[in-house]
Amino acid sequence: MTVARLDARFAALKTEGRAGLVTFVTSGDPDPATSQAILDGLPAAGADVIELGMPFTDPMADGPAIQAASLRALKAGQTVVKTLDMVRAFRAKDADTPIVLMGYYNPIYSYGRDRFLADAVEAGVDGLIVVDLPPEEDAELCLPAMDAGLAFIRLATPTTDEKRLPVVLANTSGFVYYVSIAGVTGTATPDPERVAQAVAGIKAHTRLPVAVGFGVKTPEQAAAFARTADAVVVGSALVAAVANTLDDDGRATDATTHAVIDLVKDLANGIQSARSGAAA
Repeated sequence: MTVARLDARFAALKTEGRAGLVTFVTSGDPDPATSQAILDGLPAAGADVIELGMPFTDPMADGPAIQAASLRALKAGQTVVKTLDMVRAFRAKDADTPIVLMGYYNPIYSYGRDRFLADAVEAGVDGLIVVDLPPEEDAELCLPAMDAGLAFIRLATPTTDEKRLPVVLANTSGFVYYVSIAGVTGTATPDPERVAQAVAGIKAHTRLPVAVGFGVKTPEQAAAFARTADAVVVGSALVAAVANTLDDDGRATDATTHAVIDLVKDLANGIQSARSGAAA
């Protein structure tokens, strides 16, 4: 199904007249069983699209919260193989919610590009966000991924100017991810007015949906961006919800999964009420 699942979800959101909630969690954080329980619970809590992070030791686009999540997952033994197994287990229960793998090229290269693309499609992955491959390197992964049927979601940033934007959008599919701050994930609070102007600027160049992320932490912030963007991405806040419930040895507690799911419910409620003018 691949790209079609993303297209169908954004078409449904448009019909419903609301923005979507894209939730990021790190696969294998803090342990495989808890991570799978969180992943499986996201759609019912209100996630419209799921970003599943592939842990990496040098996540240069990510702030401290997601860096720590990657290290917890790697310490717990998470691998690319196990991440794909998580997607397969999810797909056995949910055939509709799009899953996008987000990460860096090194683990994919080590796994083997063609083998990775084939296994990702077979597992039920719908798209990729690989943040360290610029458009000039599209032949390395972007174009083969699109040939395999996977969406390749590109990031636009506050420093992406009018000359660069068409280059960024050229082989982007699924949706465009607008990075709302100039920095790494979860380290600053974006300005809704500036973000709205940027989203409008991107929409002037593409018919793809535009999702806004990096720095969105609360239901109120999510609602503010949901009034103009097609989707809102929340990651660091969910990863922090995991971290805040671990015991002194870094292990999951009875509160871990509930904390993430409850926050997703609150975020979804905020987003779903944003365009109706209801309190977020």
